[in-house]
Amino acid sequence: MQKRLLFDGQLLKVTIGRLCRQLIEVHNDFSDTVIIGLQPRGIFLAERIKDELVRMHPQGVLLGYLDATFHRDDLRRRDKPVAPSQTKIPFLIENKKVILVDDVLFTGRTVRAALDAINTFGRPAKVELLVLIDRLYSRHIPLKADYIGRKVNTIQSQRVLVELKEQGEEDNIWLVNKEE
Repeated sequence: MQKRLLFDGQLLKVTIGRLCRQLIEVHNDFSDTVIIGLQPRGIFLAERIKDELVRMHPQGVLLGYLDATFHRDDLRRRDKPVAPSQTKIPFLIENKKVILVDDVLFTGRTVRAALDAINTFGRPAKVELLVLIDRLYSRHIPLKADYIGRKVNTIQSQRVLVELKEQGEEDNIWLVNKEE
């Protein structure tokens, strides 16, 4: 298995800072904006973004977690039952701007499921997508991210491996070539 480093801890920190500045430029004081991290790994990135936003712009930022497991179109196609993660949205999203946060945008199916799931909590005024890695040329559903850490050309046999401190790893993001 070959691995190529896409992000180390320092580059990840710089990229999160850049993404936060973009968010501040668009959303100003976040009074009508909420951040929702997609389970399982998008929540770690969402927490870091919230912390950095509070550091840069001390107004409160609302953060929630969303699990879209039961809204996935491949739920019944799996060999083993899927264990859902926790959904925690302790605020109203009706007429709010929602920023969905995930680590990697690949086929778009997780985001599609998240859009279905978010509607159970109300009708947002707008939904935007922030991803750390946008895997180009792999979309099954026609959607794109509004805020992107890095675009990466990939082929089907590759995968993006995200290792974060919150998971007990060092902050590294790898492009992995699967062995044939």
